[in-house]
Amino acid sequence: MISNDRFREIALSLPGVEERPHFDRAAFKARVIFATLHEASHTANLKFNEVDQSVFCEFEKGVYAVPNKWGQQGWTTFELDNVPEELVKDALETAYKESLKKKTK
Repeated sequence: MISNDRFREIALSLPGVEERPHFDRAAFKARVIFATLHEASHTANLKFNEVDQSVFCEFEKGVYAVPNKWGQQGWTTFELDNVPEELVKDALETAYKESLKKKTK
């Protein structure tokens, strides 16, 4: 389990990451948004490439692809009450590194 505050602390510890509002969520952005946090539901969505998404989804019950077109683009939900902190930390670092490969518009 990981708290909303701890999720935020880990995300913001990555170089160059900023937090900004994004609808009803907090968004974490390096070059592009790579994670969002929905504090009320204690969930986070992270953006992965196809391979990383399948690995994280197979590894833990509390992790699944967002069940719509966003999921097909790599967005993956983490139920923060049901996943260990080390997995969340690894996932944030993975999504962050992938986001650095993206071109900004």
